Amino acid sequence: MSRSDDKRLNGLVHRDPKARIDLSGIDPSSKPFSQGDKVRDKAAVEQLAVRLDELQNRFWADRRYKLLVVLQGTDASGKDGTLRHVFGRMSPLGVHAVSWRAPTEDERARDFLWRIHQRVPAAGEITVFNRSHYEDVLVPAVKGQLTPRQLKQRFAQINDFERMLTETGTVVCKFMLHISSQEQQRRLQARLDDPAKHWKFLMEDVEARRHWDDYQAAYADLLSATGTPWAPWTVVPADSKTHRNLMIATLLERALQGLELHYPEGDPALKGLRIE
Repeated sequence: MSRSDDKRLNGLVHRDPKARIDLSGIDPSSKPFSQGDKVRDKAAVEQLAVRLDELQNRFWADRRYKLLVVLQGTDASGKDGTLRHVFGRMSPLGVHAVSWRAPTEDERARDFLWRIHQRVPAAGEITVFNRSHYEDVLVPAVKGQLTPRQLKQRFAQINDFERMLTETGTVVCKFMLHISSQEQQRRLQARLDDPAKHWKFLMEDVEARRHWDDYQAAYADLLSATGTPWAPWTVVPADSKTHRNLMIATLLERALQGLELHYPEGDPALKGLRIE
C-alpha cells in the first residue's frame, strides 16, 4: 500500500484489540479517497471495477488464496450498492455473495459460527458477506441477550475463527460502512417514498433506528475487540455512495495486487500448437 493510502487511512484502520475505537471521531461525510470531483470519482470506480475483474480472473487461476470480504453497517449504509458497483464486473463463477439474516431454529441449535463456516470461500474464490457473523455480537448485545462475559467470549471466538481462516490461506477484508443518522433517515425515507423500493423496507428498520446510539456503541465495541493484525477493520466514511465505492474498490485492488498473483504455467504440449 502506498504512503498516500497510509495517510488517507489514518484512524480508519483498526488492528489492535487492546485499543478502543471512537466512531464519533470519524466523520461519515469525509472523503479521504476522493479526487475532489464526483464525476472523476465515478470514472475511477468504473476503472477499478474493470481492474478488479482482471485480478479476479488471475485470483481464480492462481488458486493459492481465498478472499473473504465482510460488509457491515447499519440499515441503508450501502452494502447492496457496494456489491453492485465494486463487484458487479466480476465473473459470477468465482464470486459469491452471501446475505445473512437471523439464524433459523436449526442454526440456533448449533454454535453461532457453524453456519458461517459453511459459506467461507474455497481456493480461488471471492466471497462477500452482506452482513456477517458480526450480527451475532451486534443485535444480541443491543437487545441484552448476551451477558458481558458471553459477549467477550464471542469476540474471542471470532478472533480465533478468523485467525484460523487466515492461517489456511484466506485473506480477510472487513469494512464497516459508516453513515450518519441524518443520512440513514434520508435513505430510509427515500425507500418509503418510492413504491419500487418498498420491498427493501422492513418495519424492524424503524425499531432499530430508535436504538441508533445503542447500535453505535455496540459497533464501537465489536470493532475495538475484533480488529486484529490478521483481520483488521477498515471504517469507510459512507455518506457519499461514490466515495464508499471508490474507497473499497481501491483497497481491494491493493489487497489483490499485493498477493503477486500469477497464471499457472500451461501444458508444454500447447507450445507451437496450431488450430486447423
